[in-house]
Amino acid sequence: MTDWPESGRIHVRDRRVYRGPNYWSYDPAVRFVVDLGELEEWPTDKLPGFSDRLVEMLPGLRDHTCSRGYRGGFVERLHEGTWLGHVSEHVALDLQRLTGSEIRRGKTRGTGRYGEYNVIYGYGDETVALAAGDLAVRLVNHLVHAEDGFDLQTEVENLIRTATRVAFGPSTQAIVDEAASRDIPWLRLDEQSLVQLGQGIHQKRIRATMTSVTPVIGTDIASDKALTARLLTSAGLPVAGTTVVESADEAVRAAEQIGYPVVVKPLDGNHGRGVGLNLTDEDSLRQAYERARAASRRRGRVVVERFVEGDDHRLLVVGGRLVAASVRRPAHVVGDGEHTLAELVEIENADPRRGIGHEKVLTRITLDDRAVALATAQGYGLGDVVPAGECVQLTLTGNMSTGGTAEDVTDYVHPDNAEIAEIAAEVVGLDIAGVDLVTPDITQPVHEAGGAIVEVNAAPGFRMHTHPTKGEPQYVAKPVVDLLFPPGAPSRIPIIAVTGTNGKTTTTRMIAHVFRRVGRKVGLTSTDGVAIGDRLVIKGDSSGPRSARMVLQSPRVDLAVFEVARGGILREGLGYERNDVAVVLNVAADHLGLRGIDTLEELARVKQVVVEAVPRNGFAVLNADDPRVYDMRKACAGDVVLFTMQAGNEDVERHLRRGGRAVLLETEHGVERIVYRHGSRAQSVVRTDALPATFGGRARMNVQNAMAAAGAALVAGAHLQDVRSALQTFTTSFETSPGRLNMTQVGGVTILVDYCHNAHGMRMLGDFVDRWTADAAPGARRIGLVTTPGDRRDEDVTDLGREAAPHFDHVVVVNEMTLRGRQPGEVAELILAGVADAVHHGAKPPATEVATDEEAAVLAAVGAASPGDLVVLCAENPDVVWELANRPNAAR
Repeated sequence: MTDWPESGRIHVRDRRVYRGPNYWSYDPAVRFVVDLGELEEWPTDKLPGFSDRLVEMLPGLRDHTCSRGYRGGFVERLHEGTWLGHVSEHVALDLQRLTGSEIRRGKTRGTGRYGEYNVIYGYGDETVALAAGDLAVRLVNHLVHAEDGFDLQTEVENLIRTATRVAFGPSTQAIVDEAASRDIPWLRLDEQSLVQLGQGIHQKRIRATMTSVTPVIGTDIASDKALTARLLTSAGLPVAGTTVVESADEAVRAAEQIGYPVVVKPLDGNHGRGVGLNLTDEDSLRQAYERARAASRRRGRVVVERFVEGDDHRLLVVGGRLVAASVRRPAHVVGDGEHTLAELVEIENADPRRGIGHEKVLTRITLDDRAVALATAQGYGLGDVVPAGECVQLTLTGNMSTGGTAEDVTDYVHPDNAEIAEIAAEVVGLDIAGVDLVTPDITQPVHEAGGAIVEVNAAPGFRMHTHPTKGEPQYVAKPVVDLLFPPGAPSRIPIIAVTGTNGKTTTTRMIAHVFRRVGRKVGLTSTDGVAIGDRLVIKGDSSGPRSARMVLQSPRVDLAVFEVARGGILREGLGYERNDVAVVLNVAADHLGLRGIDTLEELARVKQVVVEAVPRNGFAVLNADDPRVYDMRKACAGDVVLFTMQAGNEDVERHLRRGGRAVLLETEHGVERIVYRHGSRAQSVVRTDALPATFGGRARMNVQNAMAAAGAALVAGAHLQDVRSALQTFTTSFETSPGRLNMTQVGGVTILVDYCHNAHGMRMLGDFVDRWTADAAPGARRIGLVTTPGDRRDEDVTDLGREAAPHFDHVVVVNEMTLRGRQPGEVAELILAGVADAVHHGAKPPATEVATDEEAAVLAAVGAASPGDLVVLCAENPDVVWELANRPNAAR
């Protein structure tokens, strides 16, 4: 091996963002699949100087503990030798740290393919995390083979700008953090600051410091400074004399009437834009008028008012009470007799507390044209040395967004001044108000010290209070969240998640049916669509995280039932934080070989995610007859409810002896019942033959599904009688459960449509076929259409045919279905190979037939039937198959 790789670089094969619990992490995470190629042979200890240069460029890596658990652990790993995928993980985390993120979670695992790794790390913002991952790979590649023009400092600054652009502002972030600390879920609704707090019917919304209960009329009044001044004057509050003007000449006349000095500002401006202060003559007034007019957002009208001497105080009122106060000072520098004005600004911006935008406590001072003009008016150019102790003001207003500073003075506000601010907020009509009070001494009543209210602001910024330059921070988000969610008020709706290989949709619909019948507004997601209450709002496969989030955003929903498929978990995670009840029905061979899931153990680990998302006060309803599902009990932080169809299941009996809960079958005097047990107490739920979905108890898969649904509904708060009644009225009609044991009669032929597409499902469906036809007339035949999508493994497709063969006298397969990478006829050949293998091992040989497509297969299967026969149609497109099967001339 040479001293350095001659070529080779890391290639990113896939990038995914997981929102909520996922296969890799309970918390949100980003996953990069990276291919090291020949760099697999070059761990860091074989790359001379690599580790030292990396740490020199990113010194924050010295703080990474890695698996060692102590500071410097990762640097030790670098020198001992670790692979470059692992290095990329730590670099991505440290780059996020430079943007202000404190996320430290990460891990790197091999995919099982040579040189390929899953790099997983946590994130605060997904856009920043993805950009950090891309930059991490570039940096590692650059250190192996230099990239022309690559400059890390420039790249990091761009990353920080990205973080600043997509991040919440300080006010929104403070409220979100406060909500999260109270276990109130939140969801970002746009790319700006619109946020939903809470779920379903309990939700509230904020946009920065405006809330869903902020009166619209209050914000309108606050945006009209003249109207605000009139209302405050009518209430007897001290205000600066205000006149609205529409021309420079009018502004001059108003100033002469009020008396110089004056203030000019837009009638409906904000954030200090277009404000001119302490104007003492006509020339400066006319110039300030034009700036104010240009900054007006809608009307182009300008306010002229008396200039009030004193310090600029922001008094924050929330819910009618003063909660914080700051004195604001405009951006400025103080001379030292040595440095020029430009140098002083550079020195000030070097303060580590200053950053870009809202990235840090303070914002960098910008030497724009206005700042230069203001400094010139004070007698200083950028190249002039400022005498020691001389203050040069660089902005007119004290907004922190323009480089100003703020000192907290909450404890010093005189009670009279606090009351004035509270009355002002009430008069304008705002739940959250920023009252700007100019006075020389906030500790004295304003009527004694002098001063006036100059503005009342809707949506006031919180940064000056949460991160003051000087003084104690105030936790102003707390009273805001108190307004929206008073102590004891709910913020979450119950969530029931159902997963498994087969039976998910039926079980999900059963649970939703229970709660709909008792008047709950249920949000339901399934492979059939999204339903809010009784209305189907989206049709089509909706068993993923995006559909779940859609339900949680609906203000009508007070309970959610989610079908959770493996694809959604692997693609994005659950999409929500936790579920109160998790139901796992079974784990069987289906979709193996896709998205890196190759074994049943790995598939079980995917489905276990819903169990891991159960909180301590929640429940997991688990199939004790499936060993892989039964093992998931160890991953549940809450209580476990087992269900079993096996009489005397020792695992379940042991669980009950320990005071656990279970749903089981008991037979007495020939009557089979579903029974709910909690320790030694037992309650009969319902007779299995009384459930329409079980066809007199013959459809054992729906007996099992009903058991799981009953267990989930009971622990979610449903009354036993309501569960019994709902299950006795739940049917598998095509209208309510398309593609799930839909039965019809056409010309004396019984036709059954079902979405069976794997061997485990066929085993259960075949058992039903056998039970249904046990009492059939002699000579009655069983005809089956068997098919599956092309993305299943060869052995899984063959197993499907093998399971189908013993239950049918005539098997129809499809030559061209959803190919998904296969050649036409390939799936049909594999199914027929399975049928042949079953016959070889003793099954009665069925007649076989190959149809060109699904429509031809349906017509062939139904057309081959005579009165008294049973036709089972395994449908990939249930709507199409149902319509074809019910044509009057379909059966002969």
